Order: sequence, then C-alpha cells, then structure tokens
Amino acid sequence: MIFTDQMGYQVTLPHPPQRIVSLVPSQTELLFDLGLAERTVGVTKFCIHPKEQVKHQVKVGGTKNFNFEKIDELQPDLIIGNKEENYKEGIEQLQQKYPVWMSNIYTLADALEMLRQVGQVTGTEARAAELEQRIKTGFKQLQPVQPSIKTAYFIWREPYMAVGSHNIIDHILGRCGFTNAFADLARYPETTPEQLQEANPQLILLSSEPYPFKAKHIQEFQEICPQASIKVVDGEMFSWYGSRLLHAPAYLQQVVDEVKRELKV
Repeated sequence: MIFTDQMGYQVTLPHPPQRIVSLVPSQTELLFDLGLAERTVGVTKFCIHPKEQVKHQVKVGGTKNFNFEKIDELQPDLIIGNKEENYKEGIEQLQQKYPVWMSNIYTLADALEMLRQVGQVTGTEARAAELEQRIKTGFKQLQPVQPSIKTAYFIWREPYMAVGSHNIIDHILGRCGFTNAFADLARYPETTPEQLQEANPQLILLSSEPYPFKAKHIQEFQEICPQASIKVVDGEMFSWYGSRLLHAPAYLQQVVDEVKRELKV
C-alpha cells in the first residue's frame, strides 16, 4: 500500500506495520491510544505518556538527535515523525532505509487529519474515527472568552522565547479567545523585556514545557508587566496534537474561566 503523508512524501508499506518507532511524544501517546502498544517498539526519551507503558520501551535518542544504531537494532517497518519536532538531516537518513511517515501540524484540523491518516497507515481506522469524534465534540463545547484578550505565551527563559505565528499553540490560543501578542513575529521568537512591555499584553501564560516554568517565575514577569494577569499553564494541553487533545478542551475551559474571573470580563 502507498500512503502520502502530511509533507507530501509517499510511504510504501507492503503490509500493516508490526514494528513501529515513534519520534514524537504526542504521536507516541496516540499510538498507545489506538491500541498499538505491542506494535510500538521504540520511542524517544521525551515520550512520557502513557507513563507506565513507555517506561518499558526502548529509547532511540531525542527528537533532534536519533540513535541510529538503536533504531537499526529494532528493525522498524514504520517510523513516525514530525516536521517541526524532528530534524531534517536525521529524517532523511532514516528515509534511506525505512518507511517514514511525517506529520506537519499547525491547526486542530491538521491534528485530526494526522490522527485519521495514522489510523489508516496502522489499520486502526475505527478507533481513530472514535477518537476524532470525541476531540471534535470537546472543542465544539469550548467557549472562548469574549471580547478576546491580548496574550503573550512563553516557552523559554534565558533568553525569553515566546510563541509567534504559524504553530499549533498560536491556533489553540485563538480557540480560547486569546489574541497572540506576538503573532506578527516568527514562530518562536526571542523577546526582550522591552518588547514585552511594548506589546502590553493583558495576559501572560508561562508554559510548563519545554522550559519548566513554575509559580516562582510569575514575579519576574510581573515586574516587567505590572498590569498583566500571569498564569503558569500545562504546556501539553496547548501543544500536544495527538490524543492528548481529548483532555485539552476541559483544561482550556478551566483556564479561560479563571482568566475571565481574574480580569472581570
């Protein structure tokens, strides 16, 4: 069978894959939720869900530094990656030996298309359709804040890095009614305190990943933007585009409701 992935690559599979390596944490979790635990033979060191199951999996390096020897030992008949989270040179090296299916995610629609296609590639279409419907239903029930709130979302410190445009976090912010204060900048721009002051957001969200922002960092941002409401949020709920989307709407609604109370909107 020949499949076309989300980057337009053709992936040829002579039979349904039995030895899958996942190079992306959110897609690893999806494979398990599709019932593919026994067919998933390798994951990255950043693949932390589902916790009890992935800790027994062979680790094949990080998302941007693959252990090619470990992957060769596993002899996968399918590798699943992502354009943004993995590195081009490593993916190209793997494509010379193995079928590699790549996702490319910017919106919820892209994520649902990925889910459908992974279901097709792995022969789990029925389960994928069920997950898709549940995710769609959840997001239909999400009630965004109105009017929208100018929001800066940070993923790193030293240097400060915010979320710009053209990525899944920017899309999810919009779904919540949070207008991205740095939407006019590149995907993950370095930003100075002066730029943040100039942007003058009403709300600043500090992500729990990839930088582990904690409550102790709130004061640091409060000194830059005394007028802003500042919260630490679960980064997985804003950025993981696999089956964690099942849980995202309820969490996002909780954040929206808290912000509405704090800002009295």
